Amino acid sequence: MKVLLVDPIDPSGVALLRTKAEVQQCREASFDGIRRDAADVDAVITRSRLPDDFFEYAKKIKAVMIHGTGLDLVPLKAASERGIPVANIPGGNAQSVAEYCVLAMLTLGRNAFEITTKIKTQPWDETRLLGAKAHEIAAMTVGIVGVGEIGRRVAKICGNGFGMRVLGNQRRLDRLPPEAEPAALDKLVAESDFVVVTCPLTPETHHLFNEKKLSKMKSTAWLINVGRGAVVEEAALVTALKENKIAGVMLDVYEHYRLEPGHPLLSLDNAVLTPHLAGMTQESRKRMGAAAAEETLRMLAGEKPRNFVNPEIWKS
Repeated sequence: MKVLLVDPIDPSGVALLRTKAEVQQCREASFDGIRRDAADVDAVITRSRLPDDFFEYAKKIKAVMIHGTGLDLVPLKAASERGIPVANIPGGNAQSVAEYCVLAMLTLGRNAFEITTKIKTQPWDETRLLGAKAHEIAAMTVGIVGVGEIGRRVAKICGNGFGMRVLGNQRRLDRLPPEAEPAALDKLVAESDFVVVTCPLTPETHHLFNEKKLSKMKSTAWLINVGRGAVVEEAALVTALKENKIAGVMLDVYEHYRLEPGHPLLSLDNAVLTPHLAGMTQESRKRMGAAAAEETLRMLAGEKPRNFVNPEIWKS
């Protein structure tokens, strides 16, 4: 059997896979690279988005493993139509992503990105003056949109650690953690200094943050997105940033997954950007590498995965 790793996983996971299968690393995680390398594999492990026509190239595929939670990374309908099991790892990197959210708030609030960038090219005293823009986040309000495994941790850190006011929004407001005050989305957006988006992508959340929603944010507020890129309408966000309708953003996910050269976000001083790595720490990679390998071997052995994404295909 052959397993394709679209993205590198922890060596412990690779070692486990090699007890039962040959492991192949994707040479390039672009759509063309994935199509090319998937031609003769039996399973794939990915934390990058697979092309919509993936299964037309991966003819032998018997199992798909998401190295994370993002269901939008896989053409799920096509997998189910072909009877191919898909599994994921809910909560495996939740602590890492939650810590990234706090890092984002501190980075934005303390104006750290501008300061650390300009000290390399600007005079010392001129750069030091940028510290006048800095804020303590303790007196600020954070609004969390989608208070799942990640959001709960963010609420706990911000509420108990910094003493921040925490607002939370999700479908069931009665199930929020004690650190989060229930809030309708418009109230949350209007009153928050940091809006942290951790919700999944669904038909209801697609472009949830459009021009209208972004216009309800404070002009001094920041948006942080670690959920799914298409929850935010990117064109509307670029306009809001260019016109300084909001203070700035820190983004780890994007509407079309990758930022191509020349993308307008890349030229904006008030946009701090990372390439979908909020959940990538040594600790989370070790946990998730082992879990991904175990689930993949389980599916290749014809067994039901523990975190089955499309259980309707299973014939008992």
